[in-house]
Amino acid sequence: MTTDTYPTTYGVSSESRKLAMLGHLSAFISFVGIPSLVGPLVVWLLNRDDPFVEEQAKDALNFNISFLIYGIAAAISIILLIGLLALPAVFVTWFVLVIVASVKAANGENYRYPFTIKFVS
Repeated sequence: MTTDTYPTTYGVSSESRKLAMLGHLSAFISFVGIPSLVGPLVVWLLNRDDPFVEEQAKDALNFNISFLIYGIAAAISIILLIGLLALPAVFVTWFVLVIVASVKAANGENYRYPFTIKFVS
């Protein structure tokens, strides 16, 4: 028997954990020129019937919308020279937190991103 049919200690199936992890990692679609919020949005819309995946994908979507706004603000603030430090800090923070959230989701843990404005509830 495979472990896919048995829930984890957190009560989340293997399939749900994989899809939730995909919801977080799909933000890296931005490396090919597609806005980072598209990936979590697609995962959320396709998996609304799974509460764990829905919650994680919505949180990833809110996080990516928030960090898009922070990135734009940091890019604009380059005029004031503050953005020279802020823009790399925003990018590194975004990258690290996406990895952390992906690992937590893969373990079946409910992860909440810090610094997130809740646009989608």
